Amino acid sequence: MAYKSLDPVTSSDIAALGISVELAESLHGRLAEVFRNHGSATPDTWRNISSHILSPDLPFSLHQMLYYSCYKDFGPDPPAWIPDPENAISTNVGKLLEKRGKEFLGVKYKDPISNFSDFQEFSVTYPEAYWRTILDEMNISFSKPPECILRENFSRDGKILNPGGEWLPGACINPAKNCLNINFKRSLDDTMILWRVEGKDDLPVNKMTLEELRLEVWLVAYALKELDLERGSAIAIDMPMNVHSVVIYLAIVLAGYVVVSIADSFAAPEISARLKISRAKAIFTQDLIVRGEKTIPLYSRIVEAQSPMAIVIPSKGSSVSAELRHGDVSWHDFLKRANDFKKCEFAAVEQPIDAYTNILFSSGTTGEPKAIPWTQATPLKAAADAWCHMDIQKGDVVAWPTNLGWMMGPWLVYASLLNGASIALYSGSPLGSGFAKFVQDAKVTMLGVIPSIVRTWKSTNCVTGYDWSTIRCFSSTGEASNIDEYLWLMGRAHYKPVIEYCGGTEIGGGFVTGSLLQAQSLAAFSTPAMGCSLFILGSDGYPIPRNKPGIGELALGPIMFGASKTLLNADHYDVYFKGMPSLNGKVLRRHGDMFELTSKGYYHAHGRADDTMNLGGIKVSSVEIERICNEADDKVLETAAIGVPPLSGGPEQLVIAVVLKNSDNTAADLNQLKLSFNSAVQKKLNPLFRVSRVVLLSSLPRTATNKVMRRILRQQFTQLDKSSKI
Repeated sequence: MAYKSLDPVTSSDIAALGISVELAESLHGRLAEVFRNHGSATPDTWRNISSHILSPDLPFSLHQMLYYSCYKDFGPDPPAWIPDPENAISTNVGKLLEKRGKEFLGVKYKDPISNFSDFQEFSVTYPEAYWRTILDEMNISFSKPPECILRENFSRDGKILNPGGEWLPGACINPAKNCLNINFKRSLDDTMILWRVEGKDDLPVNKMTLEELRLEVWLVAYALKELDLERGSAIAIDMPMNVHSVVIYLAIVLAGYVVVSIADSFAAPEISARLKISRAKAIFTQDLIVRGEKTIPLYSRIVEAQSPMAIVIPSKGSSVSAELRHGDVSWHDFLKRANDFKKCEFAAVEQPIDAYTNILFSSGTTGEPKAIPWTQATPLKAAADAWCHMDIQKGDVVAWPTNLGWMMGPWLVYASLLNGASIALYSGSPLGSGFAKFVQDAKVTMLGVIPSIVRTWKSTNCVTGYDWSTIRCFSSTGEASNIDEYLWLMGRAHYKPVIEYCGGTEIGGGFVTGSLLQAQSLAAFSTPAMGCSLFILGSDGYPIPRNKPGIGELALGPIMFGASKTLLNADHYDVYFKGMPSLNGKVLRRHGDMFELTSKGYYHAHGRADDTMNLGGIKVSSVEIERICNEADDKVLETAAIGVPPLSGGPEQLVIAVVLKNSDNTAADLNQLKLSFNSAVQKKLNPLFRVSRVVLLSSLPRTATNKVMRRILRQQFTQLDKSSKI
């Protein structure tokens, strides 16, 4: 839809959106006052409109009209949220810079907002000073302190032995112990976990204090010790993310074992593969997964996967609903082994910094999943990202629908507990009003999302009527987000910022993200993560000049705290460094995403490098086309853009796979959709691009981490063409 500038917007225009005439006139009067004070098309105009005029109960069409009208002539990356100087100095980084900004940055230090980018550069240039400071700020405790923060090892011929460096050499630590310590961030009475079970949405939120959490974790750690496993043994968790799984996770780490993370959505063959790769000696699971009135078998999948000994937690009540295999034990019988140690503190097993603490897996859509070990340092990277970028502090309540099988599960544990915040867990689907009510009742302050969840909330309107005013910020990861959907999301919490967060399991967190000290643009990243440097590779395979706008495959500076150094089932150097260009004597690290740096200094993600296509000799990202097609017709829920080579050879043809909002609409006019897509793509992207075909699907194929499997669609469409030809 084309929007006119804000100046000529009338009360009639507002009323036409379904707002009463009386309210429309009132809103128009308040708009006029904003115009008088801030003009009609500036970032300050939007900040005042979003802060003082718009509210969640007003039609979203009004939010859209005012946003797009305000920024009609602004150009790329208009700020949807702008930091307030008074609030900025109360953030973690703001307080640190006010205290030590001149020490770090010298005479150029002015204030946290003005100098945030300088501080990010400082974190890369002076990693020793930066990480020493952040670990102190987070009150991280070592049983044996590191000899230094970073050591770069060179061979006799001057080559770097480990491109990523050696972090915290000589240190010993236990991350779980740090989560349970009493310090200035928490006391025994502080709430550490809040939770609710789906279907019990009218009951009070359950709470667990630090004292209760410590006792639960210690008991499980003692029971684990009774299994008489070797120190460092791998123990799997395959169950929903609930209070039991968090306790188990912390207990495994506290006792000096290694968690093997397996998502509860996996089928038996995928479970079996991960158990074999990790050589797990035991597994924690549930008998069933309960989703409202529906139950999904889980223990039976563990049995089918031929797992080692299983400890089985009942999904309801105190008794397991399934008959157990010989050698498997119920949760009740497992805990009975530690009866003599109730309320006894468990002495944490301190580990060398490079010892494994968690084995996670890439989503691996084809072939064997990539097994990525986290060391004892990786949890500190996760928590530091949360401290710096999401501003998680004592008293915050952090919710992020996820699972321990994916990196955001362990990330949530460490990002919350190491920073003195509470974890908020909803045992059920995050897609309905029950979860929205939980966010309200738990008084969540940082809500993590993935775009597909937001898309469902918006299309079903299930969050209407719930008060999300306690939210200080959102964060989003997993896939490229949509501008309108995230404008809608911000509006549900009176325009709190969305901190986009992109990284990887092998990073232990993010490499590009946002900050509460920078203006945030929708579906964009405002900064490299602290301690990370980003390089966009040009067509020659080498980095384009720094700060020059451009698009290309993203490479990372190799020196990243907490990042992986080994893989269990692949050569780490071959996967991440082989064939990559060097810069200033250091080989860059491969990531594989396509990124764009805009003229305003924001980063945009354009999917995987292998999700690009060549249309008439022009390289274009699938994500770019999908963003345009998603907005081309109101009936469209989501799309996938695929480049399919013709059977007779020649340039790739653009095929759009479409999922409609109304899944029952099987009689959609695909020709009309094709016309709409062509018009939008040619107008907004390139007049030479042409959609050759539109294919209607009930859903898009996705990995378990919610990434669209365009490669699978490409194979299916190519095979379909071959079959048609035959």
